[in-house]
Amino acid sequence: MAKIKPFLRDGVYYFRKRVPRRYSSVEARTIINQCLWTDSLDIADRKAPEVWSRMIDGWEAKLRGETSDAEERMEAAMDLARTRGYRYVRADEVARLPIDEVLKRVESIKRPNGTIDKKEADAALGLVAPPEITPNRAFELFYEVAADKLVGKSQDQLRRHRNPRIKATKEFIEVCGDKPLGEITTSDMFDLRNALMERVLRQEIAADTANKSMTYLNAMWREVARAKGIKLQYENDGLMLRSNAKKKTRPPFSDKWITERLLAPGALDGLNTDARMILLGMINTGYRPSEGAGLDESTIVLEAKTPHIIIKPEPWRSLKNVHSERTIPLTGISLEAFREAKQGFPRYRENSATLSATVNKFLEENGLLETPNHVMYSLRHSFEDRMLRAKIDERIRRDMLGHTLNRERYGDGGGIDYIATLLKNFAL
Repeated sequence: MAKIKPFLRDGVYYFRKRVPRRYSSVEARTIINQCLWTDSLDIADRKAPEVWSRMIDGWEAKLRGETSDAEERMEAAMDLARTRGYRYVRADEVARLPIDEVLKRVESIKRPNGTIDKKEADAALGLVAPPEITPNRAFELFYEVAADKLVGKSQDQLRRHRNPRIKATKEFIEVCGDKPLGEITTSDMFDLRNALMERVLRQEIAADTANKSMTYLNAMWREVARAKGIKLQYENDGLMLRSNAKKKTRPPFSDKWITERLLAPGALDGLNTDARMILLGMINTGYRPSEGAGLDESTIVLEAKTPHIIIKPEPWRSLKNVHSERTIPLTGISLEAFREAKQGFPRYRENSATLSATVNKFLEENGLLETPNHVMYSLRHSFEDRMLRAKIDERIRRDMLGHTLNRERYGDGGGIDYIATLLKNFAL
């Protein structure tokens, strides 16, 4: 873009530019004479391109609004509102704004000749009819409007995120149809509840599963409705089914079972190398299987004074929460395993669900499960139990497991060398 040259008029700087022909359908003026409200040439030089850029953004938003597509019209109105420095809200919400903001919005819709700019009015006064977005379409849009919440997830993580939401969407449509979100009523939601409750009574699904389905739907729809200017009509009170089920907790493997059965010579030989090394690495670290699978040569540090692994977000997968990022010393059989697996585990890096399924099937088929309720994840509980028996401080236990600490974290928890000496005392 050519440099804009401000000029002085009556002690204040202006700039003058011709409106590009592209915007003739949304801007009646052919020449813009814009006051920059400053007597400083330096400030005027800086402001002029910024003001012109905002004008271009506004005209582009108006052009996008010249469409029969309801979603695109709403998006264009929202963009225009942002360009003008305010948030798009529906007309009924505009009416409840402070009077000075309402007047400011009303004033912004006037053209220089005193006529009303219809697209400015749509954006400022919330006059665009909300698009009719159905649950099927809402599922697709959710992964656009909530993309920030999914940053860093691998394809495997995204698949596991999407599948239960696809299932919940299908369940709603089977009961109530693919009706627009703005027309879904509390009665519709209770119809869904009743249908799910019947499946619970037939013992096809658990009450917690039904509740998750309704929670997934509500979370998706609220995100999409907020982004697309849709007013949801239904209420959530009383939707959740009562659940008497105890939260499932996996029993820990006993130290005796680990040493005499899992670590017996040849016991794990039939398991592929990556899966075997991840399992052995878990014994004295307690990491989640997905965290172990995500390690590579940059996060397996064997040459340091205290060998350790670094659990952190990676391009191929995110972590469960912010507390999951941590450094864990390597001791005992886990250190030996990582000395054989310095490059990490590319086979499972982006597919940790397959890892757990593979290991659990192998353990079951080879009589290596202490009880039918034991699984690979039980090794994490075993590690926690050993820390408890060794009277390891709660702060360190939570740091090692990547758990939340219900108080402020100060310092580094004693440092990796100190923690390693504690873990070595009970390492297998």
